Amino acid sequence: MSRAEHRTAARLAACQALYQMDVTGRGINECLAEFESHWIGQEVEGDQYKPAEIAFFRDILLGVLADQIALDRLIDLRLEKTWPLARLEALMRAILRAGTYELKKRLDVPARVVITEYVDVAGAFYGSDEAGMINAVLDTLAHELRLDEFASRS
Repeated sequence: MSRAEHRTAARLAACQALYQMDVTGRGINECLAEFESHWIGQEVEGDQYKPAEIAFFRDILLGVLADQIALDRLIDLRLEKTWPLARLEALMRAILRAGTYELKKRLDVPARVVITEYVDVAGAFYGSDEAGMINAVLDTLAHELRLDEFASRS
């Protein structure tokens, strides 16, 4: 597998871990241990999970948790006032938080890659409407947080 494929798997695992923490209330250490030893690169209930770049997985997960309040504010400002982040399903929140974290903090990853990757994660679990919403929010954030990446293309 290529580095890009390992990172794709890390993003998916990070979203699943954030979802699990949100729904079950499990702590970060328990979640890291479970995902790194029982999910990433393993077969679970007949499904084969791809190997992931563990450092990247940890960075996303720990980064989201460390900056969650600020990330949530950024996301909420781009959502409909009648439908804030708290009203979204837990996996949608996880996808938006992880994507926003990467846009804000992982400047080594191009914004277009971040958007595409998280739209693909959403597409794996939801229909086109939900994936479109993820695209719209992350694209808006990317144009604000990474203005230089988009200004040079104009």
